[in-house]
Amino acid sequence: MIIGNSPTIEEPLDRDEARAVMRSIIQRIATGPTLSKNIDEDEARIGMRAVMEGAIDPVQGAVFLIALRMKRESDEENRGILRAIQELTYRVEADVDEVVDIADPYNGYNRTLPAAPFLAPLLAELGVPAFSQGLETVTPKFGFTHRQILREAGVSVDLTVAAAAAQLSDPSKGWAYIDQSQSCPALHSLIPLRDQLIKRTVITTAEVMSRPIQAKKQTHLMTGYVHKPYAEIYADMARSAGFNSALLVRGVEGGVTASLRQISTTYQFVGEEPEVAVKVDPSELGVEHDLRAPAIPDGVEGNLEISKYAAEAGMAALAGGEGLSFDALLLSAALTMHHLGRSATLKLAAEEVRDVLLSGRAAARV
Repeated sequence: MIIGNSPTIEEPLDRDEARAVMRSIIQRIATGPTLSKNIDEDEARIGMRAVMEGAIDPVQGAVFLIALRMKRESDEENRGILRAIQELTYRVEADVDEVVDIADPYNGYNRTLPAAPFLAPLLAELGVPAFSQGLETVTPKFGFTHRQILREAGVSVDLTVAAAAAQLSDPSKGWAYIDQSQSCPALHSLIPLRDQLIKRTVITTAEVMSRPIQAKKQTHLMTGYVHKPYAEIYADMARSAGFNSALLVRGVEGGVTASLRQISTTYQFVGEEPEVAVKVDPSELGVEHDLRAPAIPDGVEGNLEISKYAAEAGMAALAGGEGLSFDALLLSAALTMHHLGRSATLKLAAEEVRDVLLSGRAAARV
């Protein structure tokens, strides 16, 4: 773990030791669906560090990741992978008491138009410092991402972790975007390998919890999932990562925006309390649509054009323009404000968020 304004990465693994450990790991995890055995947390940590540091042959790295996926990762293995990523992540403490870490899928969206890239400036206007994280694009979706969309909105998407943390403490800004190329270059270097593997691996699960910025008092995770088992997996990993709370949204395309047309479920925990399920009915918050999320307009194609359109839609929503993107931001922000205890009910939270959005003040933060 690296805390400070001039972080240095931990000492690299001993390569001979890493190769010996990886050989033992592969012998146990890659022996078929009935004979494969789990490894312990520290072995998973060493294995993942070895892959990120290039201490082993890339073929072994690919076998390690795919074999874990095929047998299904254990909780211990997930925690070990996450520890490895955090050990090689530049991490800074921001000069704020509280911060929300927004982690949408790093592989982006490809079926709907996301508003979530603009959630952080909205939360900042509501008095909650926030940042989002991601990268350009990666398998399996190769979708349009926070980086692509915020870049089209004129946002600096290559800040160092220290510079991003400084923005959080700036009253006129209060938010930032952090790219994985800046926060964890060793993990970012695996993008070509991940693209060749094609399928989702444990990296997709763990990278959203790297926690590059923490607050002085409370650091909260907001991320999304699709399949029900992942709520419990994410909750366990978020605790292991050191988050003080987590808001896990069963969102559209696995993102942090719940459906705009039907009841959905979020799982939340605060401190040492067990996670609880919270039902979200958008109609009770004045959000009623036939679509679950903003749609990609007909004739708008390719990541660049879609990202430009998403940037325009997001900025229009922050400026007070009502519609699907407006309501997507309203729903996500209301969930966050209620989760943090800033509003007694979701309905009151939605009313506060709607007033801020209609004022148009959040657009000035971008």
